[in-house]
Amino acid sequence: MNGNRSNRVEVPEAKAAMDRFKTEVASELGVNLKDGYNGDLTSREAGSIGGEMVRRMIKAQEESMK
Repeated sequence: MNGNRSNRVEVPEAKAAMDRFKTEVASELGVNLKDGYNGDLTSREAGSIGGEMVRRMIKAQEESMK
């Protein structure tokens, strides 16, 4: 792995889709996400959003493999 590791999404359409997905998951979990800076979220809130996103992506992939 190179030293310039980044979480940036290079395709604008993909970034927009991930942002919508993140907002949808946060809303369903009762976490209030704002446009822009969300550094005031607790680690638990941020982790619950990311964890649920991963669970849903894995489930979607498993469904597509059936």
